[in-house]
Amino acid sequence: MNLFKDFRQIVVGELDSLCAEDRLPRDLDYTRVTVEPPRDPEHGDLATNAAMVLAKPAGMKPRDLAEALVGKLAGLENVTEASVAGPGFINLRLEADFWYGRLREILNAGAAYGESDLGQGQPVNVEYVSTNPTGPLTVGHARGAVVGDALASLLAKVGYKVTREYYINDAGGQVDVLARSAYLRYREALGEDIGVIPEGLYPGDYLIETGKALAARDGDRWLAASEDDWLPVLREFAIESMMDLIRRDLAALGVIQDVFSSENALVRAGGVDAVLTTLEERGLLYTGVLEPPKGKPPPEDWEPRPQLLFKATQFGDDIDRALKKSDGSWTYFAGDMAYHLDKFRRGFPIMIDVFGADHGGYVKRMKAGVKALTDGKGDLDIKLCQLVTLKRGGQVVKMSKRAGTFVTLREVIDEVGKDVVRFIMLTRKNDATLDFDLEKVVEKSLENPVFYVQMAQARCRSVLRLAAQEIPGIDLDPVSLAAADLNLLTDSGELGLIKQLAEWPRLLEAAAEAHEPHRVAFYLYDVAAALHAQWNRGQSTALLRFLLPDEPQVTRARLALLQAVVFVIASGLEVFGVEPVEELR
Repeated sequence: MNLFKDFRQIVVGELDSLCAEDRLPRDLDYTRVTVEPPRDPEHGDLATNAAMVLAKPAGMKPRDLAEALVGKLAGLENVTEASVAGPGFINLRLEADFWYGRLREILNAGAAYGESDLGQGQPVNVEYVSTNPTGPLTVGHARGAVVGDALASLLAKVGYKVTREYYINDAGGQVDVLARSAYLRYREALGEDIGVIPEGLYPGDYLIETGKALAARDGDRWLAASEDDWLPVLREFAIESMMDLIRRDLAALGVIQDVFSSENALVRAGGVDAVLTTLEERGLLYTGVLEPPKGKPPPEDWEPRPQLLFKATQFGDDIDRALKKSDGSWTYFAGDMAYHLDKFRRGFPIMIDVFGADHGGYVKRMKAGVKALTDGKGDLDIKLCQLVTLKRGGQVVKMSKRAGTFVTLREVIDEVGKDVVRFIMLTRKNDATLDFDLEKVVEKSLENPVFYVQMAQARCRSVLRLAAQEIPGIDLDPVSLAAADLNLLTDSGELGLIKQLAEWPRLLEAAAEAHEPHRVAFYLYDVAAALHAQWNRGQSTALLRFLLPDEPQVTRARLALLQAVVFVIASGLEVFGVEPVEELR
């Protein structure tokens, strides 16, 4: 139950009632009306901006409209107080029984609490990672992988039909460089001293195994062959080898994608031709000359020349975009347009791409391309993930023995564990830079958000285990706990924690609609903080402890609250792909 959404419907109903009484004009637009938690909990439990956003179209002063609406809301069931604040904000306070009802909902729903049908089964394609298949994933790739995977889980949790996709960039010149690098390691595997890796090839040790595998399969077959003969074979072999490595790295991170699409296969199947046909039919292609790049000197090899251009400026881009290079090959943009048209034709009107920060210049052009190719029916959101700075004890970590020039994702997972990597990657909004300190992220410190949330979960579980040991015959089944006398939860900290847990459905839907999984991390931290605060109060005031042997009914009610905390934290961690902990060691 998203109680804020439900109360919004109630507010809208009361506004309609005022319209029916001719106290408000009819046909008001309620789109901007919201019901949310007030910024200051002292003001109440719910707040609505209805009077503020409707006053002008209603031809009234905000406070006058607010007073009229408060007169309606004050008589509602569960509302103990309705008041006007400031120029016209409305605050509502709800009776305790209402909140006890929400606690019972959580206990009856379990970890499924908060799931909804917001998405109504709409198909969504979330594409993430999609790095060039030229080596293992780096710690930088981890952020996009986690953000994309958590976003996919978030959307699925609120009723979207989600497909997780990886786009293999296997059609560019970088895969030829990969093939030549793998060929060098192939010769090495056959006993040749290859010396220093030449400039321009990939130097990492990860290609040693690729070379050995090819030697084991084909022997010395390619040693005397010309590059024209071995290059396509090495390209295919090396790409498959790298994709196998990438899949293993993703699996170690807990990322399992549904679809792997090949750029090379798409181009060979006429994907770019489909783009040209579509744009030509809509009169969106022409041959023209692009101006030099704005705000910076043109490249040395730049010269004005006729090119095949897409009218991207008609769809919000800064300039029109070239679809062919000077050598006649397709631009990367043409291939990317083909890929998005293919996704749309596969039944994905909603597309989300999770890119690295270096793709910032692609946002406007890709949005323009999707809008043009789908006649405005496709919706593309691009999430840019800023850089991750890997540190150890505050010092930047720059090198990897295995990769030569970067730190691999697998090295980080092996050191701190996948759950830590996943959680930390979501503790900042995707467009903010992130420091990842290998020592701090595993500290058992309240300054470590992973430990802080895990400790809240572990504390709840430890009390529940202790109750089972010390209270003979106690029934800790969640449904049984839901039948406890919850009216005994009268302490302000207990009620505050219940109210915070009841915000989970709203937070879940809001994070999904905004495509911002980091909001879940912030919420879990706040829930953990509320639980720790109540725990600490019990340490100083014995009557507030969760287990009171002489007060069995109070104890059952408080155990019900702890179990609800367990469920909500578990639900949030499920979005993250992080395992809840039973105890911290």
